[in-house]
Amino acid sequence: MNSIINNLIKTKSPDELIATSKKTELKKTLNILDLIVIGIGAVVGTGIFTVIGVAVAGGPEGPGAGPAIVVSMLLAVVACVFSALCYSEIAAMIPVAGSAYTYTYATLGEFAAWMVGWILMLEYAIGNITVASAWTGYLTQLLRGFKDVLPDFITHFPIWLRMDYRSITVMCEKFGMDTHDKMPYLFGHIPVAVNLPSVAVVVLLTVLLVKGVKESTRFASVMVALNLVIICSFIVVGSFYVKPENWTPFAPNGFEGVFMGAFLIFFAYIGFDAISTTAEETENPQRDLPIGILGTLAICTILYIGVALVLTGTVPFTAIDTQAPIAHAMSYIGKDWFAGLISTGALAGLTSVLLIYQLGTTRILYAMSRDRFLPKSLRVIHKKYRTPHVLTWIAGGIVIFCALFMDLNISAELCNFGTFTSFIIICIALLILRKTEPNRPRPFKVPFSPVFPILGILSCGGLMFYSMKFLTTSSIYFPLWLLIGLIIYVAYGYKQKRLEENSKS
Repeated sequence: MNSIINNLIKTKSPDELIATSKKTELKKTLNILDLIVIGIGAVVGTGIFTVIGVAVAGGPEGPGAGPAIVVSMLLAVVACVFSALCYSEIAAMIPVAGSAYTYTYATLGEFAAWMVGWILMLEYAIGNITVASAWTGYLTQLLRGFKDVLPDFITHFPIWLRMDYRSITVMCEKFGMDTHDKMPYLFGHIPVAVNLPSVAVVVLLTVLLVKGVKESTRFASVMVALNLVIICSFIVVGSFYVKPENWTPFAPNGFEGVFMGAFLIFFAYIGFDAISTTAEETENPQRDLPIGILGTLAICTILYIGVALVLTGTVPFTAIDTQAPIAHAMSYIGKDWFAGLISTGALAGLTSVLLIYQLGTTRILYAMSRDRFLPKSLRVIHKKYRTPHVLTWIAGGIVIFCALFMDLNISAELCNFGTFTSFIIICIALLILRKTEPNRPRPFKVPFSPVFPILGILSCGGLMFYSMKFLTTSSIYFPLWLLIGLIIYVAYGYKQKRLEENSKS
């Protein structure tokens, strides 16, 4: 028993992790601008185009914040800032791929590292399902704007080719429709529903990621630039139609709505830690990673608050559309042409999010495979493109497969639970490293430690546990996800680690 416990808490020293990373076959091509593009690409699209409508108006399992969504955003960003500072210090000190998974291995040990890596799959792979669905929604809206130009089978293609089975079933139950009228059934019993646009875009982005991270970043740069232009235009144009009376009542559901809004809008900020997953592909990680992480958070917070003020100022919070809130706001004030333009920007923004999330998923799986938690064969590097192409296709396959049956709102909530957990562990990891590695060079240091890391633990933990009394379904699924991860570790990962150790001895 003592031997098992020692194995579970066995850590990898920072020196060992750094030495391993220096043998990487990944290409070091990313600079500060690339990192900020990755960060903004992963952050901006999610909040503005997917969850802000539900956070303002409310959803099936929780009240909305109303115009007080601005306060919710500030609460969410405060929780993020403490974690972002901790990420910056550790990423600069241990510039190794794997993000929170790697940092946990250096502090809390083998078992905790595996569980954090498994939790990160919620943040990236499962979170990507929500983004892929939103991408299809905005594409559908954009195509409808061409109803007088394109054939009807394109502008209004069948619902079973753009929604998953579960979503169609919920819709039919809500409006009293027969599912047999909305999707075909094989042999009269097997329903057929495929979110075809989501599948197509994930396949295309997977091909791009296989080609190389630099090429992917260039593509993301174009998408991010288009996205930022559209968002800034919305803020400028919409500000002329703001009616202050729409901001009253400011917090229609009190603190309950504000806190639930903070939990939901937190989904908008989770992408900044994707920067740390690219540490081994960054030219000067000790300098560039902290700048990329904190710079992303600052830019995105300013954009979010501007959008929230204009959105709630132009449309009464009770009339805000939860599916496409920004485009709907422009239609609400009679700017239909601009609503179509926003749909274009939304597609660009969500495309960059899909790309960066999948990049993060792949790099975390790569680090876990390198540590023998996953089969060694998975981390094969493409001979021409120098990318982990097998894992890249696996990451894409996970999104495609899960999108066929997972409830999209549940996937967003699970993503948040996973992110809160990983952020808490990052703050704990920093406190441990301050004790175990006090003399190690730190290109960036968290100010006011241990106060800031402790505040990060309390703020993330408070938001997560408060939300559990409302989000009953995902509160059950999250422990179930952890149980599945535990079973995989016991059945495969633990044995493989011991075999690796025996082969070296």
